Amino acid sequence: MTSIFADGANLQQISALNQNSIISGFTTNPTLMNKAGIRDYERFAKDVLNIIEDKSLSLEVFSDDLAEMKRQAVKISSWGKNVFVKIPVTNTMSIPTSELVKELNESGIKVNVTAVMSPTQIRDVLDSFDSELENYFSVFAGRIADTGRDPLPIMIEALERASSNKNAKLIWASPREVLNYYQAKSIGCDIITMTDDLIRKLDLENLNLEDYSLETVKMFRNDAISAGFEL
Repeated sequence: MTSIFADGANLQQISALNQNSIISGFTTNPTLMNKAGIRDYERFAKDVLNIIEDKSLSLEVFSDDLAEMKRQAVKISSWGKNVFVKIPVTNTMSIPTSELVKELNESGIKVNVTAVMSPTQIRDVLDSFDSELENYFSVFAGRIADTGRDPLPIMIEALERASSNKNAKLIWASPREVLNYYQAKSIGCDIITMTDDLIRKLDLENLNLEDYSLETVKMFRNDAISAGFEL
């Protein structure tokens, strides 16, 4: 079964999605938070934790210095037992964070290694995990697809590599369309992150295509009327 983690930084949406039985956890990142106008990181994080007390929440460090990343990770982890600390696979100077991940795991801190894309990165991340501790690794399948590559072989390889560690959970990250959810399910991916707009489209499953076509035609017509178009 592929779990769905809601991805976003809107407290109202998070609260609503928390009531949705298909949502098993939540993730966010500095880009989403910035777009949502978040300026107080800790206050936002604690507001979210007040909403989702029992579901997994991934919160990301934002320093580029590995020592400071560790300090931030320790602090973020202390906010809740359901917190997974997102650690980028490298910093902006391409320095891998695998040793940092090992140190955090040794301290009992659960991580979500993010922005993973290449098979080499997948291998190195999995090698850094403590097999006795639950950890996530987020492979950005959508961004891989943006380069013209089919992400499925990479995701399948990631699952195979993770099979020896029952506590390492693969996240299909950065999906571009609802089809990615069904692809993730088809290969047995542990988790997929989805934004609110994609989650709402799950209701379209097996919708009659001619009915969907008619709905689309009506949308075009109604929008033309609303715009007051004339020729």
